[in-house]
Amino acid sequence: MQSIYAALLLHKAGGKITEANVEKVLTAAGAKVDKTEITKLIAGLKATKIEDIIKSASTLPVAVTPTGAPVEKKKVEKKKKEEPVEEEPTGIGSLF
Repeated sequence: MQSIYAALLLHKAGGKITEANVEKVLTAAGAKVDKTEITKLIAGLKATKIEDIIKSASTLPVAVTPTGAPVEKKKVEKKKKEEPVEEEPTGIGSLF
């Protein structure tokens, strides 16, 4: 997943998305570099345009229930525990 973010960053910055560049971005960010993941990512990006992927991802629905009904939150009522009322000390004890 981190290699995808690196590729998107390179794309946004106008850089060329290559295995070496993605690895440099991940190394600079202090992230773990998985060379097989990077290789698969670059191979997948060669088959498609990254702009098409971004556009199709932005048109997906965000949160839909299996039935298509809106999600409702149930209110949970919490009962307050009644605490015994402490009497305030009087005299010199009230200063402490």
